[in-house]
Amino acid sequence: MQSELMNFSSQKRLLFLLPHIELLAALLSGALILTAWYVSQQNETVSIVLYLLAFVIGGFAKAKEGIKATIEDKELNVEMLMIFAAIGSAIIGYWTEGAILIFIFAVSGALETYTMNKTQKEISSLMALQPDEAWRLNGNVEERVAVSSLRVGDLLAVKPGERMPADGTIVRGITTIDEAAFTGEAVPVSKKSEDDVLAGTVNLTGAITIKMTKQTNETMFQKIIELVQNAQAERSPSQLFIETFEGKYVKGVLIAVALMMLLPHYLLGWGWQETFYRAMVLLVVSSPCALVASITPATLSAISNGAKKGILFKGGVHLENLYHVKAIAFDKTGTLTKGKPEVTNWFIHSDQSYYETISTIAMIENQSNHPLAQSVVRYATEQGATITNMPEKLEDIAGFGVMAYVDAVKWRIGKPSWFNNVPESIQTDYKALAQEGKTIVMIERNNEIIGYIALKDTLRQETVDAIIQLKKAGIVTIMLTGDSEETAAAIAKEATLDDYAAQCLPKDKVEKIKQFKKQYRTVAMVGDGINDAPALATASIGIAMGEGTDVALETADIILMKNDLPRIAEAIRLSRKMQRVVKQNVVFSLSVIILLVVSNFLQVVDLPLGVIGHEGSTILVILNGLRLLKA
Repeated sequence: MQSELMNFSSQKRLLFLLPHIELLAALLSGALILTAWYVSQQNETVSIVLYLLAFVIGGFAKAKEGIKATIEDKELNVEMLMIFAAIGSAIIGYWTEGAILIFIFAVSGALETYTMNKTQKEISSLMALQPDEAWRLNGNVEERVAVSSLRVGDLLAVKPGERMPADGTIVRGITTIDEAAFTGEAVPVSKKSEDDVLAGTVNLTGAITIKMTKQTNETMFQKIIELVQNAQAERSPSQLFIETFEGKYVKGVLIAVALMMLLPHYLLGWGWQETFYRAMVLLVVSSPCALVASITPATLSAISNGAKKGILFKGGVHLENLYHVKAIAFDKTGTLTKGKPEVTNWFIHSDQSYYETISTIAMIENQSNHPLAQSVVRYATEQGATITNMPEKLEDIAGFGVMAYVDAVKWRIGKPSWFNNVPESIQTDYKALAQEGKTIVMIERNNEIIGYIALKDTLRQETVDAIIQLKKAGIVTIMLTGDSEETAAAIAKEATLDDYAAQCLPKDKVEKIKQFKKQYRTVAMVGDGINDAPALATASIGIAMGEGTDVALETADIILMKNDLPRIAEAIRLSRKMQRVVKQNVVFSLSVIILLVVSNFLQVVDLPLGVIGHEGSTILVILNGLRLLKA
């Protein structure tokens, strides 16, 4: 495990630098083209040398990629056609056109490298969260050992604040565990003897001993890593179609050029010079320069526009795929909701003053680091409570709550199951609140229940607006959550979602996404936690909240930088407009290519006019794509 992390660390710098190096090469190539064009009137030899440098510097990466792929796959590709077209341009004396073709391919190559080299970074971020060492018990002695050396059956000591080093079962101790990494649940879970724990979850309160039940390579955490790897290794239908199209396109053009070099001479009586000239014109006007320009500038413009609006696309392919989305699955905690429990109901009936009562409750709860306790303290102080001293005695009863003495008065604050003397009227109230997905905290003073507090992970203010916008766009909205059925149903109703699935572990979310893909074909997933990473990777499009975990941010294809859910509808609108522009550009550029090819065969167009038509169509589709900057 440690060696793998070191390997990933050493690769991350290369993954970061590679696209920057390729982009720098493309820009340098462009500068050389401009310089060569400027000096071409004064010194043709110098300009040719500069063009050659532009060819080599700008085209090296794509040429190497094309040649390597051709050798490995034993099939020509678009990169090879780019090489032939550039050489053909140079042969007939049109260095500028060949160099511009190289430049466009170099820029697209840098962007492709940036988009495709994400997998290793994502996996390394996941692996970094798993502990490297653990406290193994040898009798009554604790020894610090590498996690990789652990075996099933080992007894492990886990102290408060530490992550679980392995999947196991508690054999001694009671504690509260933060399982948000797997369930997405904001409220920590109480654990006691014989309860199972998962590697990577955080032990919050008590010191416990666990018995290891699975090898480190079989843990839930490791399965998450494998799910991300498998999902990202799958090729989308669009990728497969492009690869098939590339092979056919290259073969078709090269066959046409070869035929153009021979048939007109024998069938139409053209001279060899005219035949070769027309073949070179065909190679130039048939190059994919205009087709690339039909997509790349439009995509970059849309990506830039999205970035200004707080929508970060990790590549044009994701913006393209968003156009086909029919359904969107949302994580609950931290995505649809704020991710932190808030007090929604506070009922107190006491012979003490309200101010004195809530101040005492805040004083007691302030001694706990439990998220529910901190929410209670925050609410009480907002209501005017003050914390001036500390309880005389306080005991944290793991899994239940806290017991304290204040001015010789006994207080208990905790979950309803801890109390036996709850009045029927209060039972009716808190059961109704629980049906709304709220967590109930009882308050007892001197063995008398004096009230309760209801807390809930509340919806973000913009959630309902975002769901309404998506429905208007014809998108089906679904929630996937690790919460209970009651909580999930309540949140789904409040958010006006079309459907929901409760009690979902990471693997369950992946299975749900696969089911939705069969039903809707193209499905997006929106999440923010480690537990969402496999589903984000499995979905056709993964969308992460900007305040989410590093793993979610790196796994996702799109990031909402300001956690603004309505921006999802904005991203879909931008994707649909980009698709319209791209279709316009592709149809136009193909029409121009066909017109030039036919005109060349009829000997109506010569090389200068063919170049003007070819490059002119490229400029027009680029300008059309740039309209998306202000879409």
